[in-house]
Amino acid sequence: MSEWRKRELGELVAAAGGYVRTGPFGSQLHAQEYTDDPFGIPVVMPKDMVHGRVDRTSVSRVDHQTAERLKVHRLAAGDVVFARRGDVGRFAAVADDEAGWLCGTGSMRVHAPDHELLCSGFLRHAMSHPDVGEWLAGQAVGATMPNLNAEIVSRLPLSVPLVATQRRIAALLSAFDELIEINERRIELLEDLARSLYREWFVRFRFPGHEDVEFVDSELGPIPDGWEVRTFESTGEFLNGFAFKPAHWGTEGLPIIKIKELKQGATPNTPRYAGDDVPHRYVVKPGALLFSWSADLGVYLWPGESGWLNQHLFKITPAAGIPQAFLFHALDQALPGFRERAQGTTMKHIKRSALREVACVVPTSEMLVEFAGAVEPMHAEILMLSEANDRVAATRDLLLPRLVTGQLNISDIDLGGLLPAEPA
Repeated sequence: MSEWRKRELGELVAAAGGYVRTGPFGSQLHAQEYTDDPFGIPVVMPKDMVHGRVDRTSVSRVDHQTAERLKVHRLAAGDVVFARRGDVGRFAAVADDEAGWLCGTGSMRVHAPDHELLCSGFLRHAMSHPDVGEWLAGQAVGATMPNLNAEIVSRLPLSVPLVATQRRIAALLSAFDELIEINERRIELLEDLARSLYREWFVRFRFPGHEDVEFVDSELGPIPDGWEVRTFESTGEFLNGFAFKPAHWGTEGLPIIKIKELKQGATPNTPRYAGDDVPHRYVVKPGALLFSWSADLGVYLWPGESGWLNQHLFKITPAAGIPQAFLFHALDQALPGFRERAQGTTMKHIKRSALREVACVVPTSEMLVEFAGAVEPMHAEILMLSEANDRVAATRDLLLPRLVTGQLNISDIDLGGLLPAEPA
């Protein structure tokens, strides 16, 4: 007789002494209460929920006084937060070091401590099952914007085994997550190192041999003699993406790279297009330099499989003599200047003319070669680690739906044979 049983989420949560609760409404947390203070308390909103985790780069913050006023909405490690309106399939698990953050407006919180009926780690993975997102979307109410409430979420049906089996399943799936997190920390360190080297050489001008170089005046201030100021328009070709329409969106062919994919990569939900009527120049190859000029302005190295370049993105081909590694960091350093020129009320964007207005300092060819020689290996390792994470995530995502529903017996899984070796 199978140990798996159908249970409603509310029943499991109640047995654990937990609850399902919506985040603060707009009347409780106003726009003016958010702060730019990097030491403020993060607020987890639907936009911050990416791949089942909180995207720390996008969280907004409030001061400690506001967080104390809303302390009933403070999150605990192991909580699951998800979107209660709009894209109701989005969710994230709260990590240990995210405890004390706030459940944000537009979000809902499931607080379920470990109990004899429920392992919170298992619940986090069970909420990742595609059927959960589909069920929530089907139950959401509202014609223009789907909405969820605690009553609806409490009725969510889940298959659960004995808690000992739940813990084994959670441990296996968490092993994949931990390897991904290790690689992401390595990526972050490499990115910080490369960015720091650029700033040291080309912003602070403490490059090798700087003691023997004279400085001359320029429109950007004093720069080393022999260096030049160039607008970004002259540093490369900025190709805007193809205007893909929903009619192009399918399940076969290359993924269509939109702003969303820049942060989370191509996922099973990413639309694809197999047609040959799109010019080849719109193909994005792994390692390509991309610039999001709309919504969330930013510069990226594309780490995934080849794909199609969607509009609102530039694919950049560096000009002769300009290494891609240098141009990437020059653009990254210049983002504040581009953001100052962003226009629009609902979605900020820059015009192509901004490429003629924002400039950078370009050093001698010898210095460019030396910088590229130091940074390109870092970029290569970042791409390698990103691709490794894609493979680990694909294996995890293949196993997860079968494990959390009992279709695959956890006892039959050899963890050592599944997890790839960590990159050296």
